[in-house]
Amino acid sequence: SGVVDLIICAPHRKHPGVTNLKTVRLPEQLQVAAQSVLKSDLSEKAHKLSNFLWSRKRATETSQLREKAVLLEKKFLEQERDIHTGGFKIKRVLSELRRTTYHRTPLRYDEDLGLVYMAARLAGGYAAVLRALNEIKKRDPVFVPYSLLDFGSGLGTGTWASHTLWGDSLKEYVCVDSSGDMNTLAEQLLRGGNDVDNPVIKQVYFRQFLPVSPKVQFDLVIAAFSLSELATLDERLNVIFTLWRKTNSYLVLVENGTKDGHQILMEARDTILKREDDVKHDLRRPSIFAPCTHELPCPKLIKQHVVPCNFSQFYYPLPLLKSQERQQEKLSYLIISRSDEEKPQKTERWDMARLISQVRRRPRHVQCQLCCANGELKQLAVTARCHGKDMYRCARSSDWGDLLPVFHAEDDNTENKTR
Repeated sequence: SGVVDLIICAPHRKHPGVTNLKTVRLPEQLQVAAQSVLKSDLSEKAHKLSNFLWSRKRATETSQLREKAVLLEKKFLEQERDIHTGGFKIKRVLSELRRTTYHRTPLRYDEDLGLVYMAARLAGGYAAVLRALNEIKKRDPVFVPYSLLDFGSGLGTGTWASHTLWGDSLKEYVCVDSSGDMNTLAEQLLRGGNDVDNPVIKQVYFRQFLPVSPKVQFDLVIAAFSLSELATLDERLNVIFTLWRKTNSYLVLVENGTKDGHQILMEARDTILKREDDVKHDLRRPSIFAPCTHELPCPKLIKQHVVPCNFSQFYYPLPLLKSQERQQEKLSYLIISRSDEEKPQKTERWDMARLISQVRRRPRHVQCQLCCANGELKQLAVTARCHGKDMYRCARSSDWGDLLPVFHAEDDNTENKTR
């Protein structure tokens, strides 16, 4: 069967859909450098900043404010039905808008906030980016990037994570962050936390603005926790187009695993897929590589009760406190690749589906929630009897975020296999 072909080269516990990582540790040189730079105890401030960043939302767009104002005015008109209190109604509308609208606080990353951010997010941010990039490393082992562009590079976690996976094959790293202070801190970390001009990773270049030329492309383009820092939808879309134009092979976007984080990534996904014909200089079409197994609308956004599509990565935090228990990073990510070929006609008797929540292993069956290649969400109880031993063993060996081979419903003797 197709599943046997799929796993013939690997045992079930290492089947090709397994892309999860074990608990992530920071590279030793990065951890030592961070401890050297972080001389004072920032754990309380770091905790507050982490909570603030996690609960942060996108700014309300002007068009949304207008719609809200019209609805409020209509509501108050119905309540009062008094034509002479128009001035009072406008004040009331404005007052209600101020009271009920989310007010986004912009962050200015100077040196002090950069140090708090390092204490709060260095280990978790690194783990999230490494998890996303590992999907490429595992599923496309032939891909060896030569150049990297990291937009909103912050402390350089994209550079460190890429170097962990591809080492010295990367010959050029361009890190773009609008904060000069963050760039200085990132350089300090590369130099081991001191002023010796011998960086751990060579050929890393720091910029405060994106390179202008549309012709210069990079094998790997990363934007981690950066799109959510941009205030408006227009700003985000402009950056997304610029990053896509600069992508030669893979564009990797990572955000917090919140509703807003997921929705920002879906904005990017829809924008690139719908506007592909507008890009003249590179005719290769965009192809969704991960986590989606299809290019249809996200089924999680269609549901009445929107739940973010997110994944989990465990990691060890910086040893700032005595407690060194592993922590959990919740992330949403999106990887888009450039594809030369037209979409091939499917000939296999199975599709890959993404496991989008915790896998529950029970005696003789495995409970899986899947996002399938037909764009639908499915709850599936995988058993050896209904789905075959190979798929059952693969399911038992898989975790939240992995890919699972699923038989087509129309195959012989498999009517119940995708129910």
